[in-house]
Amino acid sequence: MSKGKQSGLMETFKTVFFAMLIAGAVRTIAFEPFNIPSGSMIPSLLIGDYLFVSKYSYGYSRYSMPFGIGFSGGRILEKAPERGDVAVFKKPPENKIDYIKRVIGLPGDRVQVKGGILHINGTAVERQRIEDFVERDRDGNILRAPQYIETLPGGRKHRIIEFLGDNGPADNTIEYLVPAGHYFMMGDNRDNSADSRFLSEVGYVAAENLVGRAEILFFSGDGSAALWEVWRWPWAIRYGRLFMGIE
Repeated sequence: MSKGKQSGLMETFKTVFFAMLIAGAVRTIAFEPFNIPSGSMIPSLLIGDYLFVSKYSYGYSRYSMPFGIGFSGGRILEKAPERGDVAVFKKPPENKIDYIKRVIGLPGDRVQVKGGILHINGTAVERQRIEDFVERDRDGNILRAPQYIETLPGGRKHRIIEFLGDNGPADNTIEYLVPAGHYFMMGDNRDNSADSRFLSEVGYVAAENLVGRAEILFFSGDGSAALWEVWRWPWAIRYGRLFMGIE
């Protein structure tokens, strides 16, 4: 092999190596892609959404690093989540599965659901009835649910749905006291979300478990086209959700 060809191969190898190194660094310390496999955050996030999560938003713990390496506990460069943030975290108690929910309760808060109405520190959270949520699922069935705009303390607004009205299995709960260093997480699909209301299943989420804050949707598909069905892709993409910010 000539020296020119050897030099060209070496330059190509170096380019690929450094590109992979940069991509790995970005994924480790800045942004990580996630997809939405379940409907617990409908209507804010739909099954088939793909989003970027900013890892730097809350600082870094072992759960925000690949394979949990580099930390023995706690967070560095820690920043507290704000009420209303949509966050990815490692689900307790096994701390292995990624969950995505909304931050509802901060450390020291008292949280309770009564008759479907969220209460924080003894005060009912304002919610406004709007048009029904309507969506076609992957089996072609029409989903319809009562939809509300909920306004959290501090003024953050987001949409929620109540498939079972105000009589779902977690629409009347005990009063929860969020421990120091923990957060109370809930899904926007209030009747179909395993979240902090279920203490034995999820419970309070430690700050250490936070992976990052959901920032922007970069792709969304309705599931009507398989990966190999290239000719169907144009009709399966939810174009209106591309590059949409997450509220």
